[in-house]
Amino acid sequence: MLPTRFRRSSNHRPRLCRRRVRIAGIAVVAGVVALAVAARWLVADLPAPGALVTRGSPDTTKIYDRHGTLLFEVLDPHAGRRTRVALEDLPPHVVGAVIAVEDAGYYRHPGVDVRGVARAAWHLLRHRRIVSGGSTITQQLARELLMDPAEQSERSARRKAREMVLALRITRAFDKDAILEMYLNEVYFGQLAYGIEAAAATYFGKPARELDLAEAALLAGLIQSPAAYNPLVDVDAARARQRVVLDLMVRHGRAGREAAHLAAAEPLRFTGDGAPLVAPHFVTWVREQLEARYGPQAVHAGGLHVVTSLDLDLQRRAEAIVATRMAELQRPAPGKPDHHASSAALVALDPSSGQVWAMVGSADYGDAAIDGAVNVALARRQPGSSIKPITYAAAFGARRPDAADRGGDAGSVPDDRGGGAAGPDTAADPLPFTPATVLSDVPTAFLTREGEPYQPMNYDRMWHGPISLRRALATSSNLVAVKVLDAVGLEATIDTAEALGITTLGDRDRYGLALTLGGGEVRLIELTAAFGGLANGGRRVMPNPILAVLDAEGFRRARADGGAGLAALANVRTIGDAPVVDPRVAWLVTDILADDQARLPAFGEGSVLAIGRPAAAKTGTTTDFRDNWTVGYTPDLAVGVWVGNADNSPMAYISGITGAGPIWHDVMQAAHRGRPARPFVRPDGLVRVEVCTTSGRLPTSACQRRAPEWFIAGTEPRTFDTSYRSVAIDAATGLAWAAGCAGPRVERVFRSLPPDAQDWGRQAGIRPPPDETCLGQAVAEASVDIGRGAGPRFGDDAGDPDRDTGAAPALVVTRPAPRSTFALTAQLPGRFQRIELAARPDRAVRLRHVELWVDGRPIATVRRPPYRALWPLALGDHTVEAVGTTLDGRQVRSAAVEITVHPDAIAQAAPP
Repeated sequence: MLPTRFRRSSNHRPRLCRRRVRIAGIAVVAGVVALAVAARWLVADLPAPGALVTRGSPDTTKIYDRHGTLLFEVLDPHAGRRTRVALEDLPPHVVGAVIAVEDAGYYRHPGVDVRGVARAAWHLLRHRRIVSGGSTITQQLARELLMDPAEQSERSARRKAREMVLALRITRAFDKDAILEMYLNEVYFGQLAYGIEAAAATYFGKPARELDLAEAALLAGLIQSPAAYNPLVDVDAARARQRVVLDLMVRHGRAGREAAHLAAAEPLRFTGDGAPLVAPHFVTWVREQLEARYGPQAVHAGGLHVVTSLDLDLQRRAEAIVATRMAELQRPAPGKPDHHASSAALVALDPSSGQVWAMVGSADYGDAAIDGAVNVALARRQPGSSIKPITYAAAFGARRPDAADRGGDAGSVPDDRGGGAAGPDTAADPLPFTPATVLSDVPTAFLTREGEPYQPMNYDRMWHGPISLRRALATSSNLVAVKVLDAVGLEATIDTAEALGITTLGDRDRYGLALTLGGGEVRLIELTAAFGGLANGGRRVMPNPILAVLDAEGFRRARADGGAGLAALANVRTIGDAPVVDPRVAWLVTDILADDQARLPAFGEGSVLAIGRPAAAKTGTTTDFRDNWTVGYTPDLAVGVWVGNADNSPMAYISGITGAGPIWHDVMQAAHRGRPARPFVRPDGLVRVEVCTTSGRLPTSACQRRAPEWFIAGTEPRTFDTSYRSVAIDAATGLAWAAGCAGPRVERVFRSLPPDAQDWGRQAGIRPPPDETCLGQAVAEASVDIGRGAGPRFGDDAGDPDRDTGAAPALVVTRPAPRSTFALTAQLPGRFQRIELAARPDRAVRLRHVELWVDGRPIATVRRPPYRALWPLALGDHTVEAVGTTLDGRQVRSAAVEITVHPDAIAQAAPP
């Protein structure tokens, strides 16, 4: 038996039961109290569903120019004009598009989608914050119309729970069709368009009942983010979102696959109905930025006073100039061709601050026939040659680490650069490139990433031989620009573009060497800002249209004292603190773009790029004439102009200098009227050296073309020119002098062209130095007399281009291009189906003869240049080579070039 102290009392169990009952009762009471408190916390102050139609009218937001002139007043859409539409009056694809993208299970849930809530809860647990909303149509309606602005912008579990409670109450108070109709009449589509009827009128100028599938899908896509997908601001983003909506409609049975495919390809015309009458594209852009930053409710009902950077006077002059010049293009003089150009865009910004002073998004905002409501200043378009300064900025800033230590000629570069070119790289000098660097503007084939030949052409369809990079950029040589890009590399060039603010070249694998000719798309506003960065010493300039966002009292204070407060707001600057491009490089590019003499051969004297003061400018025209550009700047203003058609149809007989150029010229002159002319400030670290322009090297007494040139200190040339040679000539025969010639002996200066330009020189009538003496002997290298006082002798080490460094083969096949494909057809006689084989020395070796080989067999022996022969096409894969014999009996051989001949095929050519 247990001791008494361990025995259980007979009344112990009843007491334990009573204690448990009391604890349970307390817990129940506490739970009820907690639930009551939680319910009160969640729903006590929630409005009744009937409040959907009892909203008040808040203060309006006003948008001003930089001087305080009112541009636009954002009216309260709920108190202003509204056209409601009944659900039964809407086409099924309009309703279906909205349901598919916003709430596919709308008719199956009681206002709250359990799956959506579960997904949102999972993200909340996983990320410890609200990541995805899972809001149904009913929840959206509750949030936007029944919650105050502060709670709408709150991202919390409490707000989501209150939103769900409101949605359940609304579902009990109204039937599904009534809620959907309310939603379609209240939801915001951007451009101050509330409701589907207002959206249809705003974007397409028609009632909602006339919307087709493509239009309905685009509008439905706006609901998620009207600012991000506004087709009048970013048509590409809007069309991408439209495709998402169409895919969802197909998935949920709201549209057929074929109908969706046709809708995605359908061209759309936008009207921009109901837009502001003053600077409409600019005001729309500002409003979209405000909505993205503060939310639509704050913009429409917050009573904001927004001071922008716009100069309304310059804006009106720019609009008038665009209208005048476009009218001239559309009404050509008698006998002149129709240009088929319908629209233009313009951006003017301050390079020292990034403030946008003027923006014209199209020639006529209200003209739906030209998609006038689309802001082309913000759209992606191909820039043509106007992108070339970015390539040259990358080149002038590039430098091999050992360049300074070699002691070589930092001011010259091989005659045929381009590691991807059909000929091998003959690099004898290191980077960097300089404005004096000479490259040959001659036919050159490059290999694309796909292994196909790419042979760029110049705009004038001509070749210009060896030219300096100053002249190449100023006259817009396509071939030289591609050579520069090939040497510098796509990565370095895109890095430079992005550093200067261009954001549209992200998918780098898409681009090849045509990038420097405009093969990538850019935005006019970003390219203009990039040029502004060059004007501002290489600092990144970020376009900024907003100086301040104030409340009513703040705006009154800013306007006090005759507008001194507004003037103070103009100190807002959105530029980088440190240069992203070396200031010396930025100045060199600017100096070239402002060099009227350098661009004279291409643009003539007194072109529209001259405005009577220092100004840098670059034009651009796409190969298919769909876009033409002029972008340029002074120290005070950067202006970019685009001319073309918003529907991307081609123009005719028009270029950047004749289309966009006159608009740029007139706006620049109007903007600078009354302002003193200012030079571009030259940074420290630059030196000026006289060079022989045909080589970029120090001139000798034989040099016939000299000019001063600017260099980054340390990159100036150190070797002497060899492009001009003084040679002793036998006057009786015109051949090289040798002992025993009849004479008399005379000294003559000859132009010595690099190997890749010798064919060009023969066609241009440039007589090369003689390769025979009067006695019929071949001129040996050591016997060439260049005369005293002309600099280093031909055989001297310094600057000798004839030394065989072993860097590359001495011969190169120039035709056909590597990996070319040809057609052999039975429709033509064989004698008409031959191709040219051609080779040239790739270094200054003296050749006795050259043999052209196909498939290991010689088909021709050529004893004098040009080394060419015709070969009849034969089916199959073939290898073309050139084998040369030098004067001293050595054999030199080219790299093999592979080609293919197909039966009845179409010859393949690389894209321009």
